[in-house]
Amino acid sequence: MANTETIYVLNGPNLNLLGTREPETYGRATLADVEKLCADTAARYGWKADCRQSNREGELIDFIHEAHASKAAGIVINPGGYSHTSIALHDALLGVRVPAVEVHVSNIHARESFRHHSFTAKAAFATLAGFGADGYRLAIIGLAARLGVKAKT
Repeated sequence: MANTETIYVLNGPNLNLLGTREPETYGRATLADVEKLCADTAARYGWKADCRQSNREGELIDFIHEAHASKAAGIVINPGGYSHTSIALHDALLGVRVPAVEVHVSNIHARESFRHHSFTAKAAFATLAGFGADGYRLAIIGLAARLGVKAKT
């Protein structure tokens, strides 16, 4: 049975630079802003958002494994550049069988061609791209809908 109290929100490399890194592409919202948005949105569904960021692929894999071990309700993940390179993250997401939504702040399909392919998207039940920080809110709403969890407020 899933831990209906927790979802993991995982952010990959360089997302600690949100708000200052290429604001014309990634916007002005900081990682702290994103984490607050996730916590507030998750709370609407009776969830706690366990938000984590790492620039290291192996640590992100450990977080995914931990989500499974703790019986988290789901995962919202922005793998950053690892989306396009990491078969290991893909395999971890498939291996744990925790429902996952992939989020990208920018529209990866309107950018360089190397960004058009995502290994991790193939292990998620949905992908959102191009909504800016609001994509995280939409991902949590979509996760709740997929799990049949209704908003409490």
